[in-house]
Amino acid sequence: MATINVTEARSTLYKLLDDVYDTSSPMLITKKNGKNCYLVGEEDFNAILETMYLNSVDGLAESIIKEGKTPYTEATNADDLDW
Repeated sequence: MATINVTEARSTLYKLLDDVYDTSSPMLITKKNGKNCYLVGEEDFNAILETMYLNSVDGLAESIIKEGKTPYTEATNADDLDW
């Protein structure tokens, strides 16, 4: 993961924003006082929030993983579901 100090980040902010967004790679911005921050693109941040939410619901992440491993031939037909 790339790291940049806050002074350099400030002077190259527009390019830095484009690079982070285009590469989907977070950037660690460091400060001398140790209060560092990450810069991430909006889509990546939303994905992080979604992952955190899914993991906060008991058993949901495990269920998604289990069902993702089910062969297509064993999947339930949507017409057979009681909506």
